[in-house]
Amino acid sequence: MAKAFGIVNFGGRQFWVEGMQDYRPSGAFSFLGRYRTVDFPISNLSNSGIDQIQVYIRRKPRSLVEHLGTGRHYNINSKRGRLHILFSQNGVDHDIYNNDIAAFLENMEYIEKINCPYVVIVPSYMVYTQDFSALLQTHIDSGADITLLYHSTENAKEHFLNCNTLDLNKQKGVLALEMNRGTAKSRSIFMDTYVMKKELFIELVQKAHKASSMYSLSDIVNQACQELDVRGVSHRGYFASITDFKSYYDANISLIDFKTALSLFDPEWPIYTRTNDSCPTQYFEGACVKNSVVSNGCLIEGSIENSVIGRGCVIKKGAVIRNSVILPEVTIGEDVHLDNLVVDKHAKISHVKEVIADPGHPEYIRRDDSL
Repeated sequence: MAKAFGIVNFGGRQFWVEGMQDYRPSGAFSFLGRYRTVDFPISNLSNSGIDQIQVYIRRKPRSLVEHLGTGRHYNINSKRGRLHILFSQNGVDHDIYNNDIAAFLENMEYIEKINCPYVVIVPSYMVYTQDFSALLQTHIDSGADITLLYHSTENAKEHFLNCNTLDLNKQKGVLALEMNRGTAKSRSIFMDTYVMKKELFIELVQKAHKASSMYSLSDIVNQACQELDVRGVSHRGYFASITDFKSYYDANISLIDFKTALSLFDPEWPIYTRTNDSCPTQYFEGACVKNSVVSNGCLIEGSIENSVIGRGCVIKKGAVIRNSVILPEVTIGEDVHLDNLVVDKHAKISHVKEVIADPGHPEYIRRDDSL
């Protein structure tokens, strides 16, 4: 029997990625051309030997359900493992009551049925790799009630805004969870990742519900820091928190750099995703691609620089794409010039010959739009 089961949580607070989230939940966001953001937490759990996984979805479930399927592509043990998709139906978009605690309460019978003594709770909107089996063992050896994963950063004034931070003592004990308001350069960013006993988790969910219908899991854990032994464990390697449009753009663009990508992708720790059987990308005479990530199934006649191109895109002759994230199945017409954009799926840009946003302030082209 595995020691822990996994929960992929959509988060307790209302993050909103403008444009992108109108069409799908954050876990279904296309990432680096071929992945979805949910692939990273599920792959981490699967690689760690945790094959009982619950994925919670708050809104617009279709694209995420289609991508997850039975979970077979995540290398989950087909006999004893299961990827269970659970829904929160207790609210609407931006509803402050439609939080993670409400979702857990709605599906408490499925949590109670799982025969594992521990639970590992991970977010659907953060991108990182982590061996949860090692983290679980660290938690058990420490004797702590709750273990929280955090990432130390020196650029908290500009990044990870509105994420929680951990106030730690010298022994890595967690004194409190506080929101990052961009007032300090050095912060320990909480990665919304928890390890605890299942019984304690159920107790905290019920306690949060009694305290306030607006409480999230992070709220009740923050309150528990005064009573329980809550400890932090530092994360090493690449970490991105996709909580707004700019952070989504930055996370994709940052991984174009090969050295940065090596801090996330490891051949010994594969990131699984749903496969797409399509032909390799074709580069025609006159095509020019520099410092970019191009997925399979594309037809490239134009120029691409410092950009991420999703599957099945068509870049026609004379087109120039710079510093942009192009999602799958997008068509860019002849002599079109794009710079500092995120172009959503199935968009077609041919009549408008120039769409250029200011550096540092990327713009968004809607899904299925024609320009």
